[in-house]
Amino acid sequence: MNLVEKMNEDKKILTIQDISCYGQCSITVALPIISAFGIETAVLPSAVLSTHTSGFSEYTVRDLTEDLPNIRKHWEKEGIYFDAIYTGFIGSIEQLDYIKDIIDSRLKPDGLVFVDPAMADQGEFYNGFDQEFADKMGELCKLGDYILPNTTEACYILHKEWKEDFTKDEMLDMAEELSKFTKRHVILKGYENNNQMGMIVLDKEKSSVDIVYNDKIDYITHGSGDVFASTFVGSTISGKSPSTATKIAGELTKKAIEKTISDPTHTYGVKFEQVIPEIYELLKSI
Repeated sequence: MNLVEKMNEDKKILTIQDISCYGQCSITVALPIISAFGIETAVLPSAVLSTHTSGFSEYTVRDLTEDLPNIRKHWEKEGIYFDAIYTGFIGSIEQLDYIKDIIDSRLKPDGLVFVDPAMADQGEFYNGFDQEFADKMGELCKLGDYILPNTTEACYILHKEWKEDFTKDEMLDMAEELSKFTKRHVILKGYENNNQMGMIVLDKEKSSVDIVYNDKIDYITHGSGDVFASTFVGSTISGKSPSTATKIAGELTKKAIEKTISDPTHTYGVKFEQVIPEIYELLKSI
């Protein structure tokens, strides 16, 4: 058993997001990536979709909102608790209050909460989301030890106007404003600087800010944000600092996108499966 496996052998994390049966995103990304860190990963689906919502038409959706409270009650009866809870794509605004109840009742006293407010990108909401949802998501973020918005999500949470390029100072100011929506850390994605992609890492407790860079790849693909967030969660639970976890997450996401670019027919997701074996090397080297 290596050091990472030993460190994580008793850790249990719950991820709450949708299942897209086809399309490499949400739970089908989070479950294998976090498990690869040696962390036991439980899932709570917010909805089941035949495919994800980008690039497909007439997909089926089964909303699981009504199931959430009964699942929580069963876990409560069985005495099931988690070391961390990680939320991603949430199916409906009604689910957010149920998720708050799950965090309040099923998270261990010293547990961590990771909120990826997956609801928008490139200046637009995903299908089915609006400003009311963003405001409610902002309330969920306040329970998070770590929040991981992109610039579009950050702008909706803060009621700011989105633009394609933000200056360094604007990004830093936005991260500072977002610190009101987290207990401890902000990971703000989307700062572009020459040929690099930067993530603003704000530590609210230490009043410190870092910018972590990875080489930029001019390619947009569905699911890359889920790869980043899931790798960040796994790295953090494995003991890495927020800046180091951000660097590892950025590197693995970049490697997955590189694998995807080489296949022009693969337009619906990111080939993260092919880089999972590199997780342990990244943990050792970064």
